[in-house]
Amino acid sequence: MGISRRGFLKITGATASGAIIGTFSLSPKNAKAQTIDLKTRYAKETTTICPYCGVGCGQIVSVSNGKVINIEGDPDHPTNQGSLCSKGEALIQVANNERRMTKILYRAPYSDKWEEKSWEWAIPEIAKRIKKTRDENWMEKDKEGRVVNRTEAIAGLGGAALDNEECYLWSKLARACGIVYLEHQARI
Repeated sequence: MGISRRGFLKITGATASGAIIGTFSLSPKNAKAQTIDLKTRYAKETTTICPYCGVGCGQIVSVSNGKVINIEGDPDHPTNQGSLCSKGEALIQVANNERRMTKILYRAPYSDKWEEKSWEWAIPEIAKRIKKTRDENWMEKDKEGRVVNRTEAIAGLGGAALDNEECYLWSKLARACGIVYLEHQARI
């Protein structure tokens, strides 16, 4: 039998088409909706700001049973509109990391050992040291005799994780303490 190449392709195409059409049923069927059980279904969502750089991208953090289970970009945030860089996308590794420090470690002056301390010890200790440094370095007047009421021994640094309200409160606290060297991560 002498079949040309064109004839062979026609027969092969017709056979393949018939086989494909034969596998489908053209009779109507009932459609059933699939439900996807999302891991964030019962989680509490909170918006936050990415702490890495000075851009201040918005994020949505999903928490379930006290554990962060998902972090994604906030589509309603004007800075990033839902997109995140690779560091922002990987932020969940900071929250869920077995090597993350969860206790206060304190090394006394001239000591070579770290001690675990409680927050009840640490907060008053930090406040005491800030007040001591402020009082020891208080400057009531400058060289020209002008009243300045400040300390130049303490500086304050804000970060991208602070929102506008937190930055406002931080700057008010710093100025109330007489701190004049205030800076922000986004400017550095």
